[in-house]
Amino acid sequence: MSHSKDAVTANQTTPSTHTVTKSAGSTRTIVYAAASIALITVCSWIAVPTAIPFTLQTFAVCLVSALMGWKIGLFSLLGYILLGAIGVPVFSNFSGGFAALIGPTGGYIIGFLATAFIVGFAAERFGRKWLPLLIAMVLGILVCYAFGTAWFMVVYTRNTGDIGLMTALGWCVFPYIPADALKAVLAMLLTVRIYPVLAKHM
Repeated sequence: MSHSKDAVTANQTTPSTHTVTKSAGSTRTIVYAAASIALITVCSWIAVPTAIPFTLQTFAVCLVSALMGWKIGLFSLLGYILLGAIGVPVFSNFSGGFAALIGPTGGYIIGFLATAFIVGFAAERFGRKWLPLLIAMVLGILVCYAFGTAWFMVVYTRNTGDIGLMTALGWCVFPYIPADALKAVLAMLLTVRIYPVLAKHM
């Protein structure tokens, strides 16, 4: 009889324990995503105003995605973009609003979604090792460049007139390559150092 009672008790507590564990995991995900959005926002505000502002966005996106993985990385970027779209000044130069997303440089913001997925997926698939991380970050940044530049050319042509690919790259990509390469290296180094500590609490 006591064995039956123990079985009933176990059956009653297991779902509850599972629910608590699942809830704790969801809470951690939200906390990590919120912290990631805050980091990306602050890094967006640190900017040198130019045609395409020099910011630390790329560094933040690479770091967050490498540490958190592609799911939280994408979730954080989506949250960041949605906040900006509704007018919260989370973009560079404390800007916000839907106009910023559909403007000439909006494609680079949207392109960060691809960067987050590529870096986060590689981090989960190959581990937080320096070479796979660095390759993924470079690839992610290149995809962002490609999407953002194509977007820039479409918007510029519609609003101003035709623009050649090399001209667009000269304005929007080539001046930023050295800084973005440095940001990728820094994000990779920090990930390799921070992740072993962070993983203990995830």
